[in-house]
Amino acid sequence: MRTYDNHFLTEEITPPFSDEWEAKRRMALAIKQLTEVLVTSSPDIDKMHSIADQLESTAQQFSESPRIYGRPAWAQSKEHGNYGQIAHELNPLSGWSNPIAPPVRRWIEDDRAYGSCHCGWAYEGPPDSVHGGIVAAIFDEFLGMAQLIGGQPGMTAYLNVKYHSPTPLHTDLKLEGWLEKTEGRKTFMHGELRAADTVTARCKALFVQPRIPMLAYTKRDGS
Repeated sequence: MRTYDNHFLTEEITPPFSDEWEAKRRMALAIKQLTEVLVTSSPDIDKMHSIADQLESTAQQFSESPRIYGRPAWAQSKEHGNYGQIAHELNPLSGWSNPIAPPVRRWIEDDRAYGSCHCGWAYEGPPDSVHGGIVAAIFDEFLGMAQLIGGQPGMTAYLNVKYHSPTPLHTDLKLEGWLEKTEGRKTFMHGELRAADTVTARCKALFVQPRIPMLAYTKRDGS
């Protein structure tokens, strides 16, 4: 059995590793709750404008605080944790401090990858179902982690998603992924998404290990 030393690859919710990220998680949850309320409510129009005024004022206050653009820049400052810790908080699909993330949990056991997530009304596409683009994004995030099984993580070259049935909202969704093969710098992965005992989607994915380190693609000026 192989072991993986990334302590964020766990079914459990890992606690925030500093007071800063604890506060950010609280804020992200509040924004997520606000989003869920926004897409499921129809309050008085004047009330909505009043709330919007408050939110615009809050956003302006935030914009006046120190800004850090991009996870490499966060890590480079050495004040907010290492790159893995920061990615665990800010990733748009699995980050606990990112309000747009469901989030997706993912881990590896015995060369098999597993994951789970729960999508609310903000992710609705077809009636009462998760938007197909969100399903594809979940696969991208999940299999992007699962490719660690192949020992040469790379960047997404393609995702081929087959939708077998609608993926329901407000349901504990389960993911499973496995390695098909590696060829040179290429890693071929398979994945399934289930709601209870029903497979709602399957995915084949190709990841390619870059010739230069992935962080080299990121500029340090925030662009």
